[in-house]
Amino acid sequence: SNLYGHDSHGVALVPMYLDDLRNGFAVPGVAVRIERDQGALLTLDGGRGFGQTVGRQAMALAIERARQHGCAVVGLHDAHHLARIGEWAEQCAAAGMASVHFVNVLSAPVVAPWGGTDARLVTNPFCVGVPREPHPLILDYATSAIAVGKVRVARAKGVAVPPGALIDAAGAPTTDPAALFAEPPGALLPFAQHKGYALAVMCEVLGGVLSFGRVQDGRRNGGVFNNMLSIVLDADRLRGRAEREAQIAALERWVKASPAADPSAPVRLPGEPERAAERERRQHGIPIPTATAAALRAEAQR
Repeated sequence: SNLYGHDSHGVALVPMYLDDLRNGFAVPGVAVRIERDQGALLTLDGGRGFGQTVGRQAMALAIERARQHGCAVVGLHDAHHLARIGEWAEQCAAAGMASVHFVNVLSAPVVAPWGGTDARLVTNPFCVGVPREPHPLILDYATSAIAVGKVRVARAKGVAVPPGALIDAAGAPTTDPAALFAEPPGALLPFAQHKGYALAVMCEVLGGVLSFGRVQDGRRNGGVFNNMLSIVLDADRLRGRAEREAQIAALERWVKASPAADPSAPVRLPGEPERAAERERRQHGIPIPTATAAALRAEAQR
């Protein structure tokens, strides 16, 4: 995550994960368990295991079933934080699979519903991946204006968040990242106003309900848990690889021919910003905010 420029989902989360481990919210050494098996339809129990483990196992099962049936719909519930959902779309794409992922988050609410003034939802990621050479197309974003982790990064760096992303406890707009963590707390806003909010609700329903997990309903549990509904498709069965690559290349040529509003920021396809960050950071290293480094040192000493 850090290598691809998503510092909000990288090593900055280690202190939170260790805290959940100490408090019994995250369970180490857990393997994903098949709860319901209907061939191309699977329901999986994550058993509160670390998302980096059970998420990879869940996608391996989804890929296997999609190879058998052409497609698979897999619900994973009660996983500890699944981190960067794009990782799971990339795993599918590496196997030649297109995928769509709806995720809900069970933790303290941090996102206000559109038209509301306090937090009722969490960041509920939505993700799509399509295989392509030399790297897949990956759409992966929170349904909030920005992710909570990015607010943490902004606070650690001592910088403001973008306007329109955050309200304080009184419901007033603010760019101060500390407002989200104040007492009483503020709230993130959904991206694209009512459109982001509607997508967040669908992530609750598809990710939370159809996975056999649960939705945000006012109950409070410790830790950060995810439920995810993944639709995985054998891309080559839908359209041959050569034809698919040719069509995507034609689209790329067309959209990138648009004159850039900012010459230093040309039009890019989903997934390209991550690869640009990877090239930069492989060459120059991965920057870590001072506050994150201090937190990691404290955990190492502990």
